[in-house]
Amino acid sequence: MPPVQTLTTPQGRHLAYHQTAGAGPGVIFLGGYRSDMGGTKAIALEAWAKAQGRAFLRFDYGGHGQSGGDFNALGIADWLGDARAALGLTQGPQVLVGSSMGGWLALLLARACPERIAGLIGIAAAPDFTEDSLLPSLTPSERDQMARVGLIHRPSGYADGPYVFTQRLIDQGRANLVLRAPLVLPFATRFLQGTADVDVPVQVAQRLFDHASGPDIRLTLVKGADHRFSTPACLALIEASLAEILP
Repeated sequence: MPPVQTLTTPQGRHLAYHQTAGAGPGVIFLGGYRSDMGGTKAIALEAWAKAQGRAFLRFDYGGHGQSGGDFNALGIADWLGDARAALGLTQGPQVLVGSSMGGWLALLLARACPERIAGLIGIAAAPDFTEDSLLPSLTPSERDQMARVGLIHRPSGYADGPYVFTQRLIDQGRANLVLRAPLVLPFATRFLQGTADVDVPVQVAQRLFDHASGPDIRLTLVKGADHRFSTPACLALIEASLAEILP
């Protein structure tokens, strides 16, 4: 495997990334909350892109994986800035593949610079999760802790150690909601969602599908698939979706 490359964002964060040369439009993978570019989906899609001779980019947001930055001091707007910096490594239109929180960031990136986007795939996309899922779920003691120290901890089934949720994450999320105003996606868009996902329920995918507008938007439900969406059948569906929307 080639060595990790590093870019420095305008904010001074050092982001780790792997970039594969190939034909365009290229594919950019955006991972989830506390995820990193070494995950199953990112690696599988990189291998698929190489086999297709397609340009591919995977990277770690600030505070994630091999990138620099303090995770607890960063939020949605910061990671959107990281995604924009990563997009700047590429040339021409790109297809964004966003998993969970990465789906939210992909939508924000597409809204900010639609001229750079050739297509979008959301995998268990979690738009507005800070406002619609995290905030309503806070217990009275968690609300008190958030007010006092600006963060809470919760057990995680996906990452090493507990999840940390901060007031900065909530505040930046509130300033970057996508389901409260028109969301135009003027390119081929595929939302993929497992019915057994307990972290991002099917209702979230249905709401996003109903809210977004565009000429070619489809929602595919996979019965029994969970939030990881990383079984061989799920990976094959992601790859088939990419093949379908790439010119």
